[in-house]
Amino acid sequence: MGYDATAYDDVEPRAPGMYFLRDALNCEGLGVTVVEADDGWEGMEHDHAEDGQEEVYVLLHGAATLTVDGDTVELAPGDAVRVDADSTRDLAFSADGSKMVIAGAP
Repeated sequence: MGYDATAYDDVEPRAPGMYFLRDALNCEGLGVTVVEADDGWEGMEHDHAEDGQEEVYVLLHGAATLTVDGDTVELAPGDAVRVDADSTRDLAFSADGSKMVIAGAP
């Protein structure tokens, strides 16, 4: 078969509101995460220097702040940001019912 399919909310969340789809979709290099969050949800600052994975953050609904190497990027629905693998990033949401898709690959 040339494709795999899943519904993100059929996947067991790895953290509250975080659905990692890489395994469910049998991805070899691409990671896809759906985040559902309310006001006050905060991620953990990290980078991907070791695995070389750049990431794209796409806000679908709500409001979020992505801090990249100390620079704050305010996101509104429809906004997308690409982050280099070696850059630090930290994500926070400031509206109830926010939803974001994050995709990453080396």
